[in-house]
Amino acid sequence: MGCSMSPPEASDRVLVCNPVSGSGDHVDDVTALAADHGFEVRTTEQGGDAKRFAREAAPEADLIAAAGGDGTLNAVVNGVAGADALETTTVAVVPAGTGNNFATNIGVQGLEHAFTVIEDGRRREIDIGTANGRVFVNSCVGGITAEASSETTTESKAELGVLAYVKNTVETLGEFDSLPLRVETAPRPNGERARAWEGEALFVLIGNCRRFTGARTAQAHVEDGLLEVTIVEDAATANLVGGAALEGLFGQESTHIVRRRTPSLAIESREESVAYSLDGEMLETETLHLETTPNALEIAVGEDYRADPDDGELWPLETPADQ
Repeated sequence: MGCSMSPPEASDRVLVCNPVSGSGDHVDDVTALAADHGFEVRTTEQGGDAKRFAREAAPEADLIAAAGGDGTLNAVVNGVAGADALETTTVAVVPAGTGNNFATNIGVQGLEHAFTVIEDGRRREIDIGTANGRVFVNSCVGGITAEASSETTTESKAELGVLAYVKNTVETLGEFDSLPLRVETAPRPNGERARAWEGEALFVLIGNCRRFTGARTAQAHVEDGLLEVTIVEDAATANLVGGAALEGLFGQESTHIVRRRTPSLAIESREESVAYSLDGEMLETETLHLETTPNALEIAVGEDYRADPDDGELWPLETPADQ
């Protein structure tokens, strides 16, 4: 039994179902749960469907749920944004992907729990990021190759989350060519001056809701209007091969990490274009402009979601490499 296409008439509750996300065994359960909770189900069949379905539904729908992984959610949010309906449409996450990092960070723990959150959970207005006009919700990672992205295994993604792509990029290429980049961050709201970093990088990781600490799931403050920027300098690529080594490399004391917190930034390649992964969706460009739109997306969150994961004390981003 598959997610069936529903009639095209307007509905105030729409669920966009990606039937091939994760292990692909979620379709029957999602269909039944969606019917129980009054959702019209629209099933993706090809690339671009999730964004199109959300864009078409958003003008009339009060609530659009994304059943799939982070990429499906990304497409749905881009569709809502494309319909200029972020102010009137709530988005919900039904985690059916492999890692489901974003769902975990907002306190959604599985398919059935997702519908409990939809009915009884809080609504929060979270930040969204944009990269060259494309919206992302969780993270933007630069330096990931398209080949490594497509070949990253389900098991690796389940273990390491988005860092699995980092690991697989190194393993796929064997010898990784570093990225000659200039990264310029905007002044922060407290008046701190703009700063620039220039040099050879392995990866640039920008978190909106995702925090890059080496742990599979780590939540950044997603209601502060700021992006968390992590630059992995050109260190020995062997440091990236194992999961334990990844945790060490991304630890706060690493000498090969530069961190910034900023409302916007620009990344410029001094040579060829760089591949970026926006919540798993690829974008290749020589220059990337990123910024946040504070409190732009209303989303249903579970009890475990922490509006301020640092409890009022900012997670320290300054490291020896910043001095």
